[in-house]
Amino acid sequence: MVNADIEIETLAEFDQVVARGSLSGYRIQSVNLLERTFALLAADTSAAVFLGCAMEPDASAKVRADGALVYPPVPDLPFNPYRGLLYTADELFTGLADGYEATPDAQAYAWFQETKADGDVFSSMLRSIHDDAVSDALDEHLSGARVVGVMGGHAMERGSTEYRGAAELGRGLARSGLTVATGGGPGAMEAANLGAYLAPAPDAALAEALELLAKDPSFTPSVSDWARAAFAVRERWPAGGDSVGIPTWFYGHEPPNAFAGHIAKYFANATREDGLLARSTAGVVFLPGAAGTVQEIFDNATPNYYASRGEPTPMVLVGRHHWTEHLPAWPLLRALARGRGMESRIALVDSVAEVPEALAAMGRAQ
Repeated sequence: MVNADIEIETLAEFDQVVARGSLSGYRIQSVNLLERTFALLAADTSAAVFLGCAMEPDASAKVRADGALVYPPVPDLPFNPYRGLLYTADELFTGLADGYEATPDAQAYAWFQETKADGDVFSSMLRSIHDDAVSDALDEHLSGARVVGVMGGHAMERGSTEYRGAAELGRGLARSGLTVATGGGPGAMEAANLGAYLAPAPDAALAEALELLAKDPSFTPSVSDWARAAFAVRERWPAGGDSVGIPTWFYGHEPPNAFAGHIAKYFANATREDGLLARSTAGVVFLPGAAGTVQEIFDNATPNYYASRGEPTPMVLVGRHHWTEHLPAWPLLRALARGRGMESRIALVDSVAEVPEALAAMGRAQ
């Protein structure tokens, strides 16, 4: 029985299960068990797996004697490779008052820079374990959700018309019952997460938030100032709506945005890219962007072309001039789709205001 029902990811879940007397066969993931020695000594832990769980030596010896597998915490890491839950912005930006460089996010990137090319199999193993744990947590979080991906460039500045449009798009999609998922970074990604965050707030809140954010339009030259402006907006409207950000330390110069309620941050960009698109089962919206967004269009088009993930998912490209003249991805996408199942699942629109109806129409055509 290897499924989410046997995963224990919080101390409350541990207490609930151990009260029944047996942990046999369970996977206990990154739970601090230093205060649960008696429970571990009393419980059946045969065939259990402990992933990064701190415990006292006698408890560790007992569960090993039961036949459990114990993967101890790894010391001196700026991240937890066995984590059972997605990140939050509060977690990644802890210590922001002392500057972005003091945060766990920046420290994880620094560790990645130091180890990514050192040839150490242990470092690469830790990155892989971490990314697999994040994928598992992401699947659990999105189970049953109707997810729409919003892709776009990181260079889109706060205060611009385009940023406002992306925020309005995120808000509209969230209010329609969809879960917004983005690449989790700045620019268009932040704007869409911001819109979803403010979906429960009155309409006027978005205009006010945009005005506050425009004072720090970009994450350059200061990530610290950029991030603090976002947290000021969150403090002004603390009860924000949920959305997902899926960033990567591969692009460590691009910090995660603070408006995604849950953040799945990866070391491997390829895993992150494919996972974001594969989980956007209700469709993907492509805002104007550059090379990264072009890559995402065709990363998504390929499984739609071959129907390798089943029924093709809707694809909406926003910005007729951008996608037909500036970076003419649309003619190629349309040529690829001709005569295929995906032909009725692609659309080109002029503005974000047209996106909800385009998605709805392709849903009806399914």
